[in-house]
Amino acid sequence: MVKDTKYYDLLGVSPSASDTELKKAYRKAALKYHPDKNPSPEAAEKFKDLSSAYEVLSDEQKREIYDTYGVEGLQGGGPGGMGGMGADDIFSQFFGGGSFGGMGGASRGPQRGRDIKHSISCSLEELYKGRVAKLALNKTILCKGCEGRGGKLGKIKKCSSCNGQGVKFVTRQMGPMIQRFQTTCDVCQGSGDICDAKDRCTDCKGKKTQTERKILQVNIDPGMKDGQRIVFSGEGDQEPDITPGDVVFVVDEKPHEKFTRKGNDLYYEAEVDLLTSLAGGEIAFKHVSGDYIKITILPGEVIAPNALKVIENQGMPIYRQGGRGNMFIKFSVKFPANGFAGEDKLKLLEQVLPARTKAVIPKGAEVDECDLVDVDPYKHNSQSRRDAHDSDDEEGGAGGPGVQCASQ
Repeated sequence: MVKDTKYYDLLGVSPSASDTELKKAYRKAALKYHPDKNPSPEAAEKFKDLSSAYEVLSDEQKREIYDTYGVEGLQGGGPGGMGGMGADDIFSQFFGGGSFGGMGGASRGPQRGRDIKHSISCSLEELYKGRVAKLALNKTILCKGCEGRGGKLGKIKKCSSCNGQGVKFVTRQMGPMIQRFQTTCDVCQGSGDICDAKDRCTDCKGKKTQTERKILQVNIDPGMKDGQRIVFSGEGDQEPDITPGDVVFVVDEKPHEKFTRKGNDLYYEAEVDLLTSLAGGEIAFKHVSGDYIKITILPGEVIAPNALKVIENQGMPIYRQGGRGNMFIKFSVKFPANGFAGEDKLKLLEQVLPARTKAVIPKGAEVDECDLVDVDPYKHNSQSRRDAHDSDDEEGGAGGPGVQCASQ
């Protein structure tokens, strides 16, 4: 007696259907509901359900569990008892691929290995001029002695216990529950094949892979930016039946002491003295290229504090396009530390500078005459005073030192 007939009903067959009848029913239904042919959401869901049902019923062990315990008995093997196999994987067993491109499409090909990422630190000067870095990489490669077979040609057999997969599913019953889980094959130790010790490769000891030290030449081109990737395709670790991933170097731009970079532009803060800012003069500083930038401020061209100017085409090289960005300069003006000593000097300033702006106070308004003093960070910080006051309150509260309480 079959406990649950849901999977049989999905395929439109009876619980006594043979393997041939199951395969024929799935083929017909899968062609009808595959997303490439029927793009509706309902069809996609139906296709997944059909594939789940067929994957269970086409496996003798799973079918027996399903007939006895229903769907609940398959929960240990992943969604719908499929053990991780996707709907397109099952479909490809019939049609050679997961799409309708010419009724079969292309095969999925070997699994791709993971990418290996490394950070490569670069100064702003290096990103301006470019440089070549040689980096050593320890990577896994297929054994050259046996070409990744693990042993002598013709002496290796596919493991019959796991069908060459290296893993197999184990079903255990714990009381009324059935638990199904994946484990490494104990016969081949996860290699997927069997080879006598005397026939194993002497270079890799049957592991199929070796470690190789390789030197990669990384070209940092002028104008590269923080986070930019330099990709060496197929230079990742090698494994049998796996397409190697890539080795990816990611540019890590180090902060610069003087310059800030924004895209292709550079930003620099320059300090000028008061006389230069008012009457002109020269300033110079070292560029990231190694050359010096000289700027002449013309007499009468007043440089105000926080003024922003630009030097065109003195920024970073534009990556693989030619040309350069711009350099923006923000000015700060350095005033004399002790002011202008001497009445004669002050009178000279009054003669050459614009007249003072007079204070405007409405007639009849009350006026407080105040003096300016230098700021004392502790004395003039209201938060510090509050913290000190709160501390005094805590230490000298109602029963603290210096307080006497009268008793009746």
